[in-house]
Amino acid sequence: MIGPLQLILAFLLDLAIGDPRWLPHPVRLIGKAITTLERYLRPSSASQSAERRAGVLLVFLIVLASFLMTLLVLIIVWLLPGTAGTVIGMAIVVYFTAATLASRELITSARSVIREVSGGNLPEARLSLGMIVGRDTDSLSANQILKATMETLSENLSDGFIAPLFYLVIGGLPLAMAYKATNTLDSMVGYKNDTYRHFGWAAARLDDIANYLPARLTGVLIVVAAFLVMLYKDTLQALAAARYSFITMLRDGRKHTSPNSGIPEAAMAGAIGIRMGGPATYGGIEVDKPYIGEMRTGETAEDYLAASEKTIAIAKFTVFIGICIAVFILSVRRVP
Repeated sequence: MIGPLQLILAFLLDLAIGDPRWLPHPVRLIGKAITTLERYLRPSSASQSAERRAGVLLVFLIVLASFLMTLLVLIIVWLLPGTAGTVIGMAIVVYFTAATLASRELITSARSVIREVSGGNLPEARLSLGMIVGRDTDSLSANQILKATMETLSENLSDGFIAPLFYLVIGGLPLAMAYKATNTLDSMVGYKNDTYRHFGWAAARLDDIANYLPARLTGVLIVVAAFLVMLYKDTLQALAAARYSFITMLRDGRKHTSPNSGIPEAAMAGAIGIRMGGPATYGGIEVDKPYIGEMRTGETAEDYLAASEKTIAIAKFTVFIGICIAVFILSVRRVP
């Protein structure tokens, strides 16, 4: 099991360096393994059931390999002799743990889009947004760009940070890495299009199961974070924000096509008073998605920018609360 000190150091490392391309990253290796195995396992011409069986095998091999390889690394670390071995082992565990967390990348990617919109550079904002969402961004207005940014940040708080943290606490680093493998599989093959509808079925279903509890935990943490963010301005405003956040989460959280993504998105929408969701275009095809939340602020560019900054603040507090809870649980577990 990972200890509280290792988790704190891993969190600080993630905040400091994020996901630099010059360092080998376990999740990127998982992605390459998925691409390679898909090429070998996927039948070129087969029935729907054959594609599903190949997809199930892909999920089984990737998730199991991620778990076992991480466990092997921990065993090797445990066998390293002397003080030098302890230091090297600690560094390896901290780095692998940091690789499962993505708080810096979440905040940085969202802030870069907001910064471009604030500066009036919509083409660059659309390009930056296109790096973090699956929808078409070429024709989005400033407000639509900001709304999409708030939506993806809210959703990714769960699968990018709270979920791996959840599995770190209950099952240690191997289980957290297995979760990252599950989430990576879903992001690469778990699409409901003609290409992956059957081959990616197992990846999508497993990701839904793995994120069920973390998504709801994230929603609750967003409610608490919204209260804390508003508290320094006005207690009544803070209570109102938390109330709207909780009510919207319960009312609209299941409107999303995903059984999990709508929970944190609805909690955030209620907290900041912005209506999320609605029609979006994917690959040139318009998808009529339901609306989540209600507009309680104005609809000018300034209103959306203010809501975006508030979303960033709530996301930061959500991350901080999550880490504090995880460290507390790990500390209590170590008390004899």
